Amino acid sequence: MKTLEKVSQFAGSTFAVWVLLFAALSFYLPGGFTWIAPYIVPLLGIIMFGMGLTLSKQDFQEVFKRPKDVAIGVGAQFTLMPLLAFLLVTILPVSTEVAVGVILVGCCPGGTSSNVMTYLSKGDTALSVSITAVSTLLAPLFTPLLVWVFASQWLPVSAGDLFVSIVKVVLIPILLGLIVQAIFKNKVQATVKALPLVSVISIVAIVAAVVSVNQSQIAETGAAIFAIVVVHNLLGYLAGYGLGKLFNMEPAKQRAISIEVGMQNSGLGASLAAVHFNPLAAVPSAIFSVWHNISGPIIATIFRKQKDADTKDTNQNHIKSA
Repeated sequence: MKTLEKVSQFAGSTFAVWVLLFAALSFYLPGGFTWIAPYIVPLLGIIMFGMGLTLSKQDFQEVFKRPKDVAIGVGAQFTLMPLLAFLLVTILPVSTEVAVGVILVGCCPGGTSSNVMTYLSKGDTALSVSITAVSTLLAPLFTPLLVWVFASQWLPVSAGDLFVSIVKVVLIPILLGLIVQAIFKNKVQATVKALPLVSVISIVAIVAAVVSVNQSQIAETGAAIFAIVVVHNLLGYLAGYGLGKLFNMEPAKQRAISIEVGMQNSGLGASLAAVHFNPLAAVPSAIFSVWHNISGPIIATIFRKQKDADTKDTNQNHIKSA
């Protein structure tokens, strides 16, 4: 078990490398990965089941301890990113499928990677986890509604079908994970340490499947989609950080809100696009998954250095005044 834990920790710490590697492999050798496409939805269900296994009472107690902070984060998640996505695809010349794909990933809840990045940034990790949990549980309601509001002018959108899909691949697996955790507490704690490995394999497989199926379209329009995804992500970080400042939140909370808003559950976006829209609509989510594993560590490093610099200045001021 210790060997498995070490492998799992290594996989989690090198997550970005594996995503980039298999995204490249599936692009240049698409035939080796297209067989994964039918398993995108089950793979996401596995990730969400793992999330349910790791959620604790403290995560939900945090919601009641600081409802305002959590409400700001969840509200920002479901307003800023969809609006930014809509504005980008309205202003920039993109195809119908790409427009819907960008809006879809913008309407998704936060991803679990945001919790790790918030921790690395020395942000408020407890707040980040609570926002991710609440936004994920609310996704069956808000994601279909937002996609219908913002994307229906490009393609027909069935909010009801999206709702059913999200309940199946998000809500039910999370609830099952919570139930299994409640029944088999000690045994679950022993296996939770292996979950990073399972999550890495699942997300890498989803990205590889989407890239391989859309290899020719990515070769033609990949640069443009990448540019939109990068701008969307960076604007999300900036908007989230600005919102934290607007509400006079502590710096640690500002960092958490920034990362929560900027990082999406791209796996959910890819699976919904693959099931309900043209396969090309899944490409923005796949590229988002690759990119936010690059931008996440960068923004976490910037925030951490900012925190260290602020702490150093505070200590020097204390010394001077003493």
